Amino acid sequence: MDIRLGSLLRGAQEAEGIAIIIDVFRAFTTAAVAVDRGAEKIILVAEVEEALELRRQGQGQLCMGEVDGIRPEGFNYGNSPYELSQANDLAGKTLIQSTRAGTVGVTAAANADAIYLGSFVTATATVTAIQAAAPSLVSIVAMGVSASQRSDEDEQCALYLRNLLQGRRPDAKAAEQLVRIGHEAQKYDDPAQPQYHPQDKDIALQIDRYPFALRATREDGLLVARKQTV
Repeated sequence: MDIRLGSLLRGAQEAEGIAIIIDVFRAFTTAAVAVDRGAEKIILVAEVEEALELRRQGQGQLCMGEVDGIRPEGFNYGNSPYELSQANDLAGKTLIQSTRAGTVGVTAAANADAIYLGSFVTATATVTAIQAAAPSLVSIVAMGVSASQRSDEDEQCALYLRNLLQGRRPDAKAAEQLVRIGHEAQKYDDPAQPQYHPQDKDIALQIDRYPFALRATREDGLLVARKQTV
C-alpha cells in the first residue's frame, strides 16, 4: 500500500486512491458526534449558501457549520462537537454541513476513488475500513486552518493514521498531548472566543471514541457521508 501525506487545499486537490480528508478541530469530529446522535447522513458542501439552498429544496432538515468558527446566520447548529452532543432532534435526519476546511477539502478531492472523513475519534475504525478494501494507494490530507494554514491537530492525526495503516501502534496519549500544546488548541481555553467551547477540544481528542468510519460518496450529484460500521 502506497501512502501519501498531503496538506491544505492543494493536498485535497491532488489526492488519489482512497482519500482521508482530516479536520479534527472541528468538522469531522462534529460529523461523527452527529451521526452517533442519530443523524442518518450528512451532505457536505463548501459554501454556506449551498447549505441553505439545499435545505430550502428539502434535501436536508438541519444545517451545521461555521465561518471563522462562528455559526452562520440561518444555520441550526455551529461546528461544535459539544453542541451536537447535546442535540435531541437528530434522529433519522439529514444534516447539511459547511465549514471552511473539512467540507471544502472533501469537495475538492475530485480525483479520489473514495473519501473518508478523518478525525481522531474515528481513527482505528477508519483504518480498519480502508484496510478491508486493500487499496493500492491511500492519500491522507490534513486540512489545517481554513484549508490554507497547517495545524498541529490535523498533521498529528495524519501521522497517527499513517502509523495505523502501516501496522504500528502509535501512542495515543503522546499524540493527544502534542495537540493540546499546539496553537489551535489554545482557542478552546480563551474566554474571548466563546465560539470555541472548551469541551470541543476534549471530545475531539478522545481517540477511538466511535467504532465506525464516515465514508462520503456521491449520491445524485451530492457528496453524502454515512456511517460505515466495521
